[in-house]
Amino acid sequence: MNKPSHRILVMGVSGSGKSHIGQQLAAELGATFIDGDDHHSPANVAKMASGTPLNDNDRRDWLATLADLFAAHKARNASVVIACSGLKKRYRDRLREGDPALHVLYLEGSHALLRERLATRAGHFFKGDNMLASQLADLEPPSSDEAMTVSIALSPSEIVEHFTAALAPTLRVH
Repeated sequence: MNKPSHRILVMGVSGSGKSHIGQQLAAELGATFIDGDDHHSPANVAKMASGTPLNDNDRRDWLATLADLFAAHKARNASVVIACSGLKKRYRDRLREGDPALHVLYLEGSHALLRERLATRAGHFFKGDNMLASQLADLEPPSSDEAMTVSIALSPSEIVEHFTAALAPTLRVH
């Protein structure tokens, strides 16, 4: 019998804690963690580092790569957690092409809290309040039937606990 596996997208705007929460969630579930930012093209990274927001065209190949990663893990019956902004519904739909049963955790936070977190983050290519404003303008928050929404005001362990408890019937922790 195959062991149960799951594919999970941890989404939200920059500063929401996608990578940190994703790493903790993957550790809790015995899954591989992939930071979607590591799969941006050098051109995308340079664009963001210069303070210029990405557009839909910039994200197309990146989303295809992440969808392929979900599909590859599904094909191997392997669990994976990928952190990716997933700002628009069509982006999340593209990622679901890799696994239609994709579980989504949406990390929601106030503009003030996100700005505070970004101001204290060092060494990241995402720069400037205009880029946060652009992401917030592009954000199409998922509905409750598409994702579980959790406030980033909670501690990381509380976020992971809420998500795993809500999905306990479908996630088999091993």
